[in-house]
Amino acid sequence: MLSKQVADYTVNMKFEDLPPAVIEAGRLAIMDWLGSVMAGSREPPARMVAKVVLRAGGIPRATLIGFDQLSSALNAALVNGTSCHILELDDLHRSSIMHPAAPIISAAAAAAEERNAGGRDLLTAVVAGYETGIRIAEAVTPAHYHYWHTTATCGTFGAAAAAAKIIALDPGGVVNALGSAGSQAAGLWEFLEDGAMTKHLHPGKAAMNGLLAALLAEEGFTGATRILEGDKGFFRATADEYFTDRVTAGLGKEFRILGNSYKIYPSCRHTHSAVDLALKLADEGLDPTDIASIMVKTYRHACDLVGGTSFETPYKAKFSLPYCFARALVDKKLDLRSFDFSKPHDPLVVQLVAKCRVVLEPELEKMYPFRWPAAVTVILKDGRVIEASTDYPRGDPENPAGIKEMQEKFRQLALLCQSEETVDRILELLADLDQLERIRDLFDLTG
Repeated sequence: MLSKQVADYTVNMKFEDLPPAVIEAGRLAIMDWLGSVMAGSREPPARMVAKVVLRAGGIPRATLIGFDQLSSALNAALVNGTSCHILELDDLHRSSIMHPAAPIISAAAAAAEERNAGGRDLLTAVVAGYETGIRIAEAVTPAHYHYWHTTATCGTFGAAAAAAKIIALDPGGVVNALGSAGSQAAGLWEFLEDGAMTKHLHPGKAAMNGLLAALLAEEGFTGATRILEGDKGFFRATADEYFTDRVTAGLGKEFRILGNSYKIYPSCRHTHSAVDLALKLADEGLDPTDIASIMVKTYRHACDLVGGTSFETPYKAKFSLPYCFARALVDKKLDLRSFDFSKPHDPLVVQLVAKCRVVLEPELEKMYPFRWPAAVTVILKDGRVIEASTDYPRGDPENPAGIKEMQEKFRQLALLCQSEETVDRILELLADLDQLERIRDLFDLTG
């Protein structure tokens, strides 16, 4: 029974047994999550969700980050999970095609704050949640991803496991939590057609639902014991093809959090390899006004999700590879200001988007999802051809951003809503997170 194997692993995990690299990976994931939550809390979708939550009320036990308010742990998980995913800067695990931090850390942090847990508890819970959520996502990838937003669906399982670890459920309790989590796992890609805010809600609900499943299990509420592999379980219901063995292969010896990727650009991760190539070409002196045509070859999911040239809204632009490529090439950067549409678009960017085609390349499709490659062919007006390719975008384990770059990313996001002094203090606490006796001391600074 898969749930029992996952439950035993979750319950038996101890901070003292985790390799140093895994602990550091957990610390980095939490820092990256917190920066995205703080910055995302300023955005309209987060404000809307927080408004509804505050109107509904809740016993003040966990922080709504960025709102200087406490509410119930369930409400905090919902709001913080939503905030984290808005700016498209939260982490990404490649082979699972999943953003783990938004649902998993949001649930773990809310539970940890409610239970007066410490930094070691949070770090251990995050590692446990990543193992569960990512492995389940790997089992249904890539078939599941056609209709289902893995961050929402599989994130619910990861959130349940992480919360269960904080709550200290026994193996039977974790099995029940996973069973209830699986029946709440949802999240469809149709929001892309409208550029709807639903995408932001997905990880918020995953965090909330996973935490709810764990809290219910604590009370003895039962869940399906074969929610993953059962005849009417998650695998058969949501994937035409799935790989059951991926859930437990190397469990306890291989840590999925070590394969995590971190986003440098605030756009869909499927655009990032192409953006890297645009920046490389710009750095090499390519003049955008000399370009006659651009062809980006990549894998099917990138073609389907980010191949369009529509960029009427900032959100649609984040899911348009042609826009991201053109903007990066012209500006020699892609950051939050690249999606500020308060001013008219640069005519050169508009022209380049119209010249850009995104096409499926079978050889690159074979690499996916274990690599997220792109190859660019630029034809100049004088007939010259320029080509470039990459298998790993910046922030992947094979092409990592350094710790100083990640700290600077955090600083820039946190400074959007906090003073420099406060940001410095938060970074100090994060650096010594395993020594923090009360996680509330960290979140008290986030407002």
